[in-house]
Amino acid sequence: MCGIVGYIGNKDGAPVVLSGLQALEYRGYDSAGLVTLEKNKSRLVKQVGRVEGLVKKTSEAGAAGNLAIGHTRWATHGSPTMLNAHPHVN
Repeated sequence: MCGIVGYIGNKDGAPVVLSGLQALEYRGYDSAGLVTLEKNKSRLVKQVGRVEGLVKKTSEAGAAGNLAIGHTRWATHGSPTMLNAHPHVN
C-alpha cells in the first residue's frame, strides 16, 4: 500500500519525511522517493527497494529544504523501476 509523508516547517524536512517513510515500511512497497524544496530549488531522489537506500541517496544528493514530500509505492501498475518510483514531478 502506498504512503505519503509531508513536512513544512523551520527544520530540514528530509530527515522528518524519511523517518515517516521508514515508519510506513510495514505496509509493504517496492520503491520510495522524496522531493525537497529550498530557495525555489527542488531536488528529487528516488530509490527502488527499502527506505534505507533512499536515506543514503538523499544524503549523497544533498537534498535539503524546509519543505519536503515523500512517497512509497506499491506496484499495482508497472514494474518496480526508478522510472515508476514516486513521487512523479513535471
